This record gives sequence, structure tokens and C-alpha cells, in this order.
Amino acid sequence: MCGIVGAIAQRDVAPILLEGLRRLEYRGYDSAGLAIRDDAGKLQRIRSVGKVAELQARLEVTPVDGHLGIAHTRWATHGIPAERNAHPHMSGETVAIVHNGIIENHTELRERLSAEGFHFSSETDTEVIAHLLASILATEPDLLAAVRTAIRELVGAYALAVIHPAEPDRLIVARAGSPLVVGVGVGEHFIASDVFALLPVTQRFLFLEEGDVAEIRRDGVQVYDSEGQVAERAITESSLSAHTADKGPYRHYMLKEIFEQPAVIAETLEGRIYKGRLLEESFGVEAKTLFDKTRGVHIIACGTSYHAGLVARYWLEEVGIPCNVEVASEYRYRKVVVPEGTLFVSITQSGETADTLAALRTAKKAGYIGSLVVCNVPESSLVRESDVALMTRAGPEIGVASTKAFTTQLVALRLLTLALARRGGMSVEREKELVDELHALPRQVEVVLELSDAIQKMAQAFADKENALFLGRGPFYPIALEGALKLKEISYIHAEAYPAGELKHGPLALVDEKMPVVCALPDDPLLEKVLSNLQEVRARGGELFLFSDQKVRIGLDRFQNLTLADICPSTAPIVYTIPLQLLAYHVAVLKGTDVDQPRNLAKSVTVE
Repeated sequence: MCGIVGAIAQRDVAPILLEGLRRLEYRGYDSAGLAIRDDAGKLQRIRSVGKVAELQARLEVTPVDGHLGIAHTRWATHGIPAERNAHPHMSGETVAIVHNGIIENHTELRERLSAEGFHFSSETDTEVIAHLLASILATEPDLLAAVRTAIRELVGAYALAVIHPAEPDRLIVARAGSPLVVGVGVGEHFIASDVFALLPVTQRFLFLEEGDVAEIRRDGVQVYDSEGQVAERAITESSLSAHTADKGPYRHYMLKEIFEQPAVIAETLEGRIYKGRLLEESFGVEAKTLFDKTRGVHIIACGTSYHAGLVARYWLEEVGIPCNVEVASEYRYRKVVVPEGTLFVSITQSGETADTLAALRTAKKAGYIGSLVVCNVPESSLVRESDVALMTRAGPEIGVASTKAFTTQLVALRLLTLALARRGGMSVEREKELVDELHALPRQVEVVLELSDAIQKMAQAFADKENALFLGRGPFYPIALEGALKLKEISYIHAEAYPAGELKHGPLALVDEKMPVVCALPDDPLLEKVLSNLQEVRARGGELFLFSDQKVRIGLDRFQNLTLADICPSTAPIVYTIPLQLLAYHVAVLKGTDVDQPRNLAKSVTVE
């Protein structure tokens, strides 16, 4: 699974397919391939392990052109990264297919099709679909009907694109549990797993719904719903640009990236949860073996990624997994004791952070059962050198102060927590509850983003301040740390964060009418204790800036508060991150600092 591109046109589609694959590279992958129907009516397939550049190099040696084709970037789930496991998969010369998702009953289908005489050359679940289609086409020659029949036998999640050498003007697609979009052109049409892949060729898109099957021709698109009835799907004009570096309507990249978070969080979840369950296979080939052996977790990271690790510690220990979190620059210079069954987890946006990379190399000699990296850059050093990689899929982040990379790291770590919680006896019912909360997360973030104008007004009280204090308890203490970091990074206001219960142990000496104090107030078991801590602040004249759940009754005087509605408990730390990002942004704009390129800082810290 990972990225799909397809095209049917009067022009050669090979360049369109290659460019689409390049634009999906951020999703993470280990191999790439394409299949094109040539002018002689034959399917020509080229695949390669490694990057899209490797595939392009092969095409330059052996050019393939035609007017109908499909392409794919694969992140290994069933079968190791190898050319034989790369997509597209074919059944003889009759059909070629690309697939995102997980087919859960592939073993049973493989056994049946092997008995029918089909030869399997890969370990993937996708090749099963190719042979299943070929089996059906032997008695049902219509490709659309064959696809409909085949998907009735599939259990799991999928986005499929199928071509047949006898069908020069027909591309059949289907989706269930994995997204698929149709790009609408004039005398040509396109398909992809992501709008971004098709922006160079069209701005008009048709989004397939759950259970849809579509017939794509040069002169039109016909969609059928899950009942086989003709369905109308609206065509949407995209406002996105083909140029990834464009800020679009936003004043700064950071603001654009803050507002991209609902979409990238959904992207992080795509293909990894389905029908109330975590699809563990989507983590990669070696992940299940590592998770089965995991008895504890050691998280190493720097900066914002370290704060994500601190949140994850609360989540992991809540489900019975011992967890230690450490700054990479400290870890690498001390004697480390590794308990039996410990998984080494690194978190990094760029995948090139020098201290984190050095920590991983040190860890390889320390007796861990293996290493997992949570990262946003698939071709990075940490991804290449770790045993397993969980890609955040945040897309390019231009602003130096991390926003969407942080929240997608938290989502990825939430998925890791679910995977390990299964080993601790988490019930199916509880897993469904937590998965449903993840499904609700993008919409909850959208609602919080609507508070941007109100937060801008709140920010005016910070414009003349030189210091700020952030407070939190439980998993909201790391969120307070992240909020303070964002403010100091881009506004140059000195900001510190403390567990709220630590106020009386020193920080309270700093509180007066000149010290703004920022705090998240979720409706959780520690609420009353936090409110008591805030009473201490008010008694010293401190000005309170609060973000609270709609159920919370604050009972204080002289404070500013914005209410956040409908927050799910397990994902609340992610949601409460958003207003703190917006607060830091609006304060920095008021102070006139360089929001996207703050002084003395770099996006990727590749030196010690």
C-alpha cells in the first residue's frame, strides 16, 4: 500500500504517471512501478526497488509509452521490499492492478487460486486480486462486471485500479476503506489516492465514496454505488496549487500548515484503521514481530518531537507498557540500561536530526529488540537505518516551527499505542471506541481552527510581554511544554512550562500582573487540582489565558477563556495543541518577527 496514480488520455501517459508518483513520495514507500498498455495492445510493466528516480532510470533505458496506464509506490506490508512484490501486479497478460489497503482473507483466496492453477510470484495480498480477476474474466469477459464480482469476495480495505490489454479505453477503479479520487480533464481523465498527485494535470476532482466502483474512459466517467446503481458524484474545483511552496491565501507558511492539520491527520490515519479496527499490517513487514516481543518502550527525540514522546508515555503506560522518554543529545552520552523486551523508538520530523541518528546507531549495540522511527521524510537516514518506520504523512513543512508534523506524530504514536495495547488484552469494544475517537479527530481540529480570530484578539495581551508561563497536568504538561516552545521560537518571548502542581515549588515567585499564564483545562480527573493551582496564580495577580472544555466550570475571576467543544478524551492532547499554535502565531505577527524563519533556528538540525 501507499500511492496510486492512473491515467487515460490521447497523449502519452508515462510522464503523467511518473510525476504523480513523485508527488506522492512524501507518503513513504520502498518500491515503485507502472504498467502501460502500448500501441500493440500489450501490457508493459516496469518495476524497481527504491525511489521513483530508479523507476525513471529504467524507463529511460527501456521506454514505454501508451495512452492508458496505472502506477504505484509501495510501502511493504505483505512481503519484503523486492521487485517481485512491487506493484502493479499482473495475472499473465490478462490484467494489471494496483492496490492500497489490506486484504484480510488473502490466504484463503491464495490457496483456492493456487488449486485452480494460478502461479504466485510475490508474497503480497494484491497479487491475489489480480489472479482472482483473471479467474473471473475466463467466464465473464466484461472488465467492469469482473471487478464487481471480485470485490464481493474481498474482506478488508482497498482502493483498486485495473487495466486490461483488450480494453484500450477503459480503466476500472473501486474503493472501500481507502480513498480514491478521479481527476477530470477534457478528453482525458486521471485517478490517484491523493489530489496532490494530479494537480499538474487538472484542478477538477470527483471524490469516490465508500463502496463506489467507477468506469473511467477518455470521454467520461461513470460511477456506480455499492448497490450497483448509477451514482452522481459532484465535481469539485480545487483551490490547491501544483506548486508545493506556495503559501496560497495564507500570510505565512506556518499559518497554512496549522490549517492543513485536519487533512494531514486524516492522511496519517488513511489505510491504517478500518471498520473500528487498527490494521496492524499497515505498519510494515517487521512490525508485528517486533510488537509481539515488546515489553517496554524507550523513546528518543529532540525538541518538538521530544514533547510528542512525552505525551506518548502517558498513553503507553495507561495500557500497561513501561515507557522511558529521553532527549537524544543526553541519551548518547550516558550508560544505558536496557530492560529485556524493550523497543527503541525514535521520533523525528526530518529523519536527519544528528543527535537522534547518533542515538539510533548507539542503540543498535545496546540490546534492544529492534527500532521503530516515527518520521515525515521517507527517504531520510533514520527511516533507512531503523527496522520499522511509521510515516506521519504530514507533507512538506516549510515553517521552521513545527505544527502539523507534531500533531501527526501524536496520531502515529496513538496508533502505536493501540497496536501494543492489543498485546495487553484490550477488548475489541474498547479498541473500536478509541478508533472512533481517532476518526473524529480531523473534524474536531477543524472546529478549533474556527477560533483563530478570537485567539488573535487574545494575543494582543501578549504583544508587550517579555515572559510567559504555561501550565498543564498529566499529558497536558507536555502540551504546555510545546506551547511554550512555539511562543519562544517565533515571538522571542521568554516562555517556560511547568506541571501545574510544581507552582508552589518555585515558579510561583515569578507570577505577578506582568506574567501571562496559559493553561489548557480539559474535562479530566485532574481538573479540580489544576483549578486550585490557577487560584494560586490569581491570588498573586497573574493574568490567566485559558482554553477549556465546554463542560468545565472555571469559578475564577479576571481571566480570558475560549471554549473547545466535543473533545474526545483519548485525543484531547492533540486537539488542545491547536489553540497554542495559533496563539504563538498571532503573538509573533503582532510583534513583527519572521514567523517562518525565526532567528538562529534551522528546520532540520543535522549537526550536534
